Amino acid sequence: MSRYPKLDPILHQPVRTRLAILLVMEPRSFKQLKTLLNITDGNLDAHLKKLSNEGYLHSQMITDDGRPYTLYQLSDSGRRAFKDYEKTLKLWLSNLQETDNS
Repeated sequence: MSRYPKLDPILHQPVRTRLAILLVMEPRSFKQLKTLLNITDGNLDAHLKKLSNEGYLHSQMITDDGRPYTLYQLSDSGRRAFKDYEKTLKLWLSNLQETDNS
């Protein structure tokens, strides 16, 4: 493994990083994600599609009191990708700390 491995370009984008963090904690609705991320419908939809196209996301239609909504969660491959992303980011940061201590 290179000392400076490549970060996953799908997850290494500020909104998608925050989105993955929220979804690794628990499944969330579109409305919850939009509120927590403070972004527009279109922006959130674009990022959800990007994660979905990569196979990182599952969605499920739920009906609650007769009102349908979509619940999003990371897929198994999305969870693995996020864990790898986190590990790689920590490696980068540890390399930075080594440089600072030199």
